[in-house]
Amino acid sequence: MAEQGRPVTGQAAVDHLLDLLDLTPLGEDSFRGVSPKVGPQRVFGGQVASQALVAAGRTVDPSRSVHSLHGYFVRPGDPAEPIHYSVENIRDGRSFSVRRCVAQQHDKTIFFMSASFQRAEEGLDHHAPAPVEVPPPEQVPTMAERLARYPDRAGHWAMIPRPIDVRYVGEPGLVPPGGRPADPHQRVWMRIDGELPDDPLLHACLLTYASDLTLLDSVLSVHGEVWGPGGVIGASLDHAMWFHRPFRADEWFLYDCWSPSASGARGLATGRMFDREGRHIVTAVQEGLLRRVGA
Repeated sequence: MAEQGRPVTGQAAVDHLLDLLDLTPLGEDSFRGVSPKVGPQRVFGGQVASQALVAAGRTVDPSRSVHSLHGYFVRPGDPAEPIHYSVENIRDGRSFSVRRCVAQQHDKTIFFMSASFQRAEEGLDHHAPAPVEVPPPEQVPTMAERLARYPDRAGHWAMIPRPIDVRYVGEPGLVPPGGRPADPHQRVWMRIDGELPDDPLLHACLLTYASDLTLLDSVLSVHGEVWGPGGVIGASLDHAMWFHRPFRADEWFLYDCWSPSASGARGLATGRMFDREGRHIVTAVQEGLLRRVGA
């Protein structure tokens, strides 16, 4: 995926991600997905969750949009092995459709998810305000600019495709120990770094993918901790999302994350996504396994 030692970025990286989300149908309720050839040693959690949502969504009337999902990561995924997604139709009611999707490799479940879809309706409308005094994304350093100061920390991140423009308002979780002041919030501007078709399900799947990128950073942020040597290693245990309002994943959104609790080698993180107009578009909650390196 990299050419002459440089990662694929921009529209080329976005197109590659879209290819990953274009699952191969194996039947009415069965699909096959693959993983990038260049990437981490295990399947990225956001990938398997977003692919599972693609599979579930393909079995639902397109007039119904996903409004919530709840998933559990059961086993690490093997990026060299295709992933089989099977979808169970739990219910199609007058307003809601509910699906259960199971992802398997080597005949074992690696992830399962329930997702609910709703036809458009009018009703009460309110939301808590977006954070104030947050600089716009144009005034925030890119991830590459931040990590240029720490080349030994960039690791494989510097080489993998980057379809999402990620801009931390504070310091990212890869900054060395001592370089990150404790902060109760971790705020990140994000957007898909290219053009997307007008498919609401696809935009929801891409925000599902993006939501797993930085959420657990907020647990580390409370303690001024770091990923990797001198810090902790982690893995997603479960993931839940609620989609509140229409949005586009290729437009900037602010991911405002914080951690209400960490104990027992687990950390809980919650994040709210706001568009540039301050509309609350998505809420995400995740618990992750966090262990000291070498523990």
